[in-house]
Amino acid sequence: MYETDIIASQYCEFHYGSEYFGVKNFTKSIVDIVLPYINNKSKALDIGCSVGRASFELKKEFDVVDGLDYSNKFIQIANQMKKDKLLKYTNTSEGECTYVSQSSLEDLSLDINTKDLNFYQADAMNMKKEFKEYDLIIAVNLIDRLHTPLDFLNDVSSRLNQDGILLIASPYTWLCEYTPKENWLGGYTKDGKDIKTIDGLHKALDDKFELLKEDKIEFVIRETQNKYQHTVSNVSIWKLR
Repeated sequence: MYETDIIASQYCEFHYGSEYFGVKNFTKSIVDIVLPYINNKSKALDIGCSVGRASFELKKEFDVVDGLDYSNKFIQIANQMKKDKLLKYTNTSEGECTYVSQSSLEDLSLDINTKDLNFYQADAMNMKKEFKEYDLIIAVNLIDRLHTPLDFLNDVSSRLNQDGILLIASPYTWLCEYTPKENWLGGYTKDGKDIKTIDGLHKALDDKFELLKEDKIEFVIRETQNKYQHTVSNVSIWKLR
């Protein structure tokens, strides 16, 4: 069996497939950039894990990793990769023309013990209480897709251990279809001044967190052999005081 859903297949390729235009695998780059700031490696939480690559990368370092995503389809794919250690999916060449691609954990140097790697369908705005006591939480390409991102940020701090690390990555593409404009953390003008998302993050987090690092990481999502999305995600790494 292989995955044929177009969007799901694109994300399978994004997470587990080839690199394009010299841009390194985004999910692996996210994990690589945050690891130097981690002291304790007991538990990690990947919120918005999609089809799971970052969670597998984190499991190489952490005892327990929980991956959450709103999409049940994505969670099914992540669990399939965990179970079979192999994923087959279709890539589009053009129009209705497709071919089957295959990725394995072994090929990605991820043939690891997955005993305490867990994937759950969950709403980032309504996470169960048992998701707590983490040394690291990552929220990747998520914050600008939430209805009330400030509520999410207020909640996430309670799920970290003392000195825990929070990584937020996002291209900051605020859209009213996901987030009412009054809830945007940035990307708007007020009193003639541009309000940036990093300003909103500081306002929301500075009382409890110390900003350790800001950076940008590129990513490429393949749609067809001739069409690709090339995006830059803003990365900020915060330490709970």
